[in-house]
Amino acid sequence: MIKNPAVKGYLWTFLSVIALSNVYIFSKAALNEVHIAQFGFYWFGLGMVWNLIFTIKTCKFSTIRKINRKTAGILIVIGILETVATTLFFLGLFTIENPSVTSFLGNMGPIFVTILGVSLLKERFNSLELFGMLLTLAGAFIISYRGSDTLGDIFIKGTGYVVLGSLVFSFSTIIVKKNVGKSLSPAIISLNRTVFLFVFAFVMMFVFRNSFSIPTSALLNISIGSVLGPFLAVVAGYNALKYIEASRTSILGSTKSLFVLFGSYLYFHNFPQTLQIIGGILTIIGVLLISFGKMIVSKEEVGD
Repeated sequence: MIKNPAVKGYLWTFLSVIALSNVYIFSKAALNEVHIAQFGFYWFGLGMVWNLIFTIKTCKFSTIRKINRKTAGILIVIGILETVATTLFFLGLFTIENPSVTSFLGNMGPIFVTILGVSLLKERFNSLELFGMLLTLAGAFIISYRGSDTLGDIFIKGTGYVVLGSLVFSFSTIIVKKNVGKSLSPAIISLNRTVFLFVFAFVMMFVFRNSFSIPTSALLNISIGSVLGPFLAVVAGYNALKYIEASRTSILGSTKSLFVLFGSYLYFHNFPQTLQIIGGILTIIGVLLISFGKMIVSKEEVGD
């Protein structure tokens, strides 16, 4: 049994990265066949089942009775933020042809987390983090730039969804980091997230008047992806935050784009343009610099 907290954190992070990388592939395959509301209904419906089983098996379900008004409010806020952010993420994934491009653009997240950490949590950041943020922004611009003279067409379609989704996700990350392992367990937060998303998707099924019947191939991709995404990646990610700093999880998390790039080529025989790959590599380097910068700040604060 592993006793070192840091090792546990890195193992949870690696598991989350592998699971999340595959989410891009299986969800994109399913979204190519069904409406996003149909996708969300089955994706998060199954994800809710897996989370519920895990919560009961790990004896975390009993902690629901200990939830007070303040904790319930935190769960509601997290649920709303995760619903908005995840919807934007899947809209971006649906709109952008190559899932690896979506993944590269998703590396904008650490920038927003750093900015929010400074403004809301009074954290510090150094020149290394600043350079990393600029590099990530440059990479994101290269990835999404279309070369059009028209302002409305300057970026590839779907870029706005991913960037805005990353911003909303960062708010959720800050709140989760402050409360996970203290007033709330990772299992409860994950279950709460999938319940909110499933209810939202269920309502949207009626809004868009979608059929509950979907192709078998789409259902298969959703079934596999729902284990990896709404359940495994989320639970593993929240558990990682219990043992190591968010900056350290970002170091491994940034590599997910490379796994998505490889998986996208194998599954869809689709490869980004050369400039997009260059931009993607810049975003990864940028995230690494931000993460290392945070670690330096953390060590300085301990030394003080």
